[in-house]
Amino acid sequence: MFKTLKKGDSITKLSLLIFGFGNIMRGQIVKGLIFLCVEITYVLYFVFYGLDALKGLFTLGTQEQGWVMDERKGIEILVDGDNSMLLLLFGTLCLMIIVSLIIVARLSVESAYLAQEAIEKGKRPLTIKEDIGLFLDSKVHITLLALPIIGILAFSVLPLLYMILVAFTNYNHDHQPPGKLFDWVGLDNFFVILSKNSPLGKSFWPILGWTVVWAIVATITCFLFGLVLAMWINSPYVKIKKLWRSVLATSVAVPQFVSLLIIRTMLQSEGAINVLLKEIGLIDNPLPFWTNATWARVTVILVNLWIGAPYTMMIVTGILMNIPGELYEAAKIDGANTLTIFRKITLPYIIFVMTPYLITQFIGNVNNFNVIYLLTAGGPSTIDYYQAGKTDLLVTWLYKLTVGSKDYCYASTIGILVFIISAVVSLLTYHRTSAYKNEEGFQ
Repeated sequence: MFKTLKKGDSITKLSLLIFGFGNIMRGQIVKGLIFLCVEITYVLYFVFYGLDALKGLFTLGTQEQGWVMDERKGIEILVDGDNSMLLLLFGTLCLMIIVSLIIVARLSVESAYLAQEAIEKGKRPLTIKEDIGLFLDSKVHITLLALPIIGILAFSVLPLLYMILVAFTNYNHDHQPPGKLFDWVGLDNFFVILSKNSPLGKSFWPILGWTVVWAIVATITCFLFGLVLAMWINSPYVKIKKLWRSVLATSVAVPQFVSLLIIRTMLQSEGAINVLLKEIGLIDNPLPFWTNATWARVTVILVNLWIGAPYTMMIVTGILMNIPGELYEAAKIDGANTLTIFRKITLPYIIFVMTPYLITQFIGNVNNFNVIYLLTAGGPSTIDYYQAGKTDLLVTWLYKLTVGSKDYCYASTIGILVFIISAVVSLLTYHRTSAYKNEEGFQ
């Protein structure tokens, strides 16, 4: 926009303040009036709503709801107060509208400059009909993407920005508007979460440790077990390969939450597994699948292995089928044995192709809400953690802080920290892999 303003004449530059002015002055009346109507709409919004929204965004409310004596009636009446939650929402929306205003201003200037450039070259500026034709032809991608982008901004970006801003407030169980307003606290929530002296900090670091251990172990076990299954099924000594693949992929066909809930029931103290083990005389007391922290953590890893390995098996199977046979033939001619072929050809090829998938799986396991919550609900419970159990991940703890204790500011802070951790690990890991350094092919 600044380059355009530098090249443009005074009429083009004035289009930054009066949208559509350059178009109107150069004969594009309809297009110019559209820009002008958009600007008038913005002005009316800011006059009647926008300025108050910005003020509310900075103050987050000044009047709390409460009972006040009505001297005329002689009774107490409930006086409505400000709602910090709505003020934050409308303020966030106002910021997005300001950004859109800047974008429209840029379009106004660029459109005016295009009209100026056409006249300088002795051509006629495009008519509104010709502009519409462009948006149905060479610029049809803009037309098709307009509605989806508006939906993403309204239903994804706006809520995301709102929840990020909540992390910088004290919106918790002690500050529930309109009865008790919340306010901006800056980075205080991050200091509370990261401090080892606060109750939340004493919970955050152990839960973070378990989250990392869970993500690493769950990712590696699913990969290794899926690799073994795929190698076994694709072995020339195994018959009826299609049948084995179908049987092992059954867990993929069944909805995950159904499998998890059934397994949870089966592993209860009086569930099918404990009852069966008692009847055949292997145990006297129920195995503490969900009541002992170590048992629970090992159990969720094994259950996740049973659910996740078939995905890896199917991916590895596809990779094995696409490894050039000439590589194996050349290796055999050179005298390489089966183990050497696997180490030098098969495994490097699989890792090269699957590295992005493994990184995605790791981040998915960091945020694996379903497996943990549907199996253990974060339990077993403990007084050592604030609103969390021994198998809670950061994502399930975040959920409990939101739904259970209404500590929205801390939940939002944890969400930001999880994003930072996931983004840093993903970028650093991927940039160090051969899949990134050698995108053109496998050597």
